[in-house]
Amino acid sequence: MNKAPVTGQDIGKDTGQGDHPPPDVRFLKILVTVLTVTMIAGLLTLIALFVTRLPGRNVLPPLPKAITLPDGTTPEAFTRGRGWIGVVTKDGQFLIYDADTGALRQSVRVNTAR
Repeated sequence: MNKAPVTGQDIGKDTGQGDHPPPDVRFLKILVTVLTVTMIAGLLTLIALFVTRLPGRNVLPPLPKAITLPDGTTPEAFTRGRGWIGVVTKDGQFLIYDADTGALRQSVRVNTAR
């Protein structure tokens, strides 16, 4: 069972092992291929989600051209809901306006004292 050393003339010849790489190398090759396919699929999924979700989905309803605040009030914050717009003033009022007409619907005094 003596094997002769491999010489330059033996390169490329069949050594009796066949064309199959060792099992460890085959496993790594399969693992790298599977991980590559998984990463490409994940990247394509992210791109598809960005393309389908981002453009024009969050179109906000238009604001009224103008809102008239009561005299002497200064706006501090702004929010909106379905059919209404809310303005918080520095003097502690929450003013609720109609989103379509801009008319004042309700005024609520907010007690900020602790």
